[in-house]
Amino acid sequence: MRLSRILDKDLVVPRLKSRYKLDAIGEILDRVIQKYPHLDRQTLEAKIIERENIENTSYGRGFAFPHARTDAVDEMYTALGLAPEGLEDRTKDQQKLQVICLMLTPSTISKSYLQTLSAFASFARTPGNTERLLSSRTVDEIIDVIEESGVEVKRELSVGDVMKRDVITVKPQDSLKTVANVMFKHRISGVIVVDDENHVVGMISNRDIIRAALPDYQSLISNLAMSYDSESFENILRTEENVRVGDLMDKNVETVTEDTSVVETAALMLFKDLRRAPIIKNDRLVGVITISDIVSKIIRG
Repeated sequence: MRLSRILDKDLVVPRLKSRYKLDAIGEILDRVIQKYPHLDRQTLEAKIIERENIENTSYGRGFAFPHARTDAVDEMYTALGLAPEGLEDRTKDQQKLQVICLMLTPSTISKSYLQTLSAFASFARTPGNTERLLSSRTVDEIIDVIEESGVEVKRELSVGDVMKRDVITVKPQDSLKTVANVMFKHRISGVIVVDDENHVVGMISNRDIIRAALPDYQSLISNLAMSYDSESFENILRTEENVRVGDLMDKNVETVTEDTSVVETAALMLFKDLRRAPIIKNDRLVGVITISDIVSKIIRG
């Protein structure tokens, strides 16, 4: 189904009057309530703000996707508001917030929300689409731009719909100190290792670093009463600039492609006890998906 068919013309605001994101969301929500007065505005607004407090939904490219999953609605409502001059708020890539897509969904249908979100993300990634959208003067022109883009809302949810495209990586020749700093800076427990052509060649985690510091950890576990001082940690701290990622990384990496289903990927990650899986296209890294992504985007919504 075309993305344009999702939109109700009565729920499109060509020129938002508000200057701030939360006010703009309220303005769009007013449009929804105007057409569907049976909906409880107070409950919906509270759910939207609750979700914003959990995670800022201004994802990038000037787009924000505030939403609420709630039993206060029994079907999905999608509303769109444009601010061509940009709001005072900015998206995660520091662009002015110019497009707000508000989605209200029942608690049981996160799939429809993610499919629609993925379609809008695809629309935003295509060069020229956002510019044409923001130059539209009327609701009909806005719908036409989205229709002419040819973007479809896919029936099945794939990894490409939920993966992170900005992937933090290191190289095999990087030092242990470098990868430790990367993990600390980005608050992550593992990093994908790629070569100079962006091929996935390994994975290194905080567990691999601990194993390097405690090479005899199996003996330690089998006899917890044995004496074990901090010398191993001190040794690796002294040599952290000389130890290379390629010496510690796990070279047996499970990868998936963008079109692999989310369900299949989740099953693989559970079966293999994986916390993250690199996404490849033409044998090169294009994204990553983590167990927490599946929980937060599909289960939490």
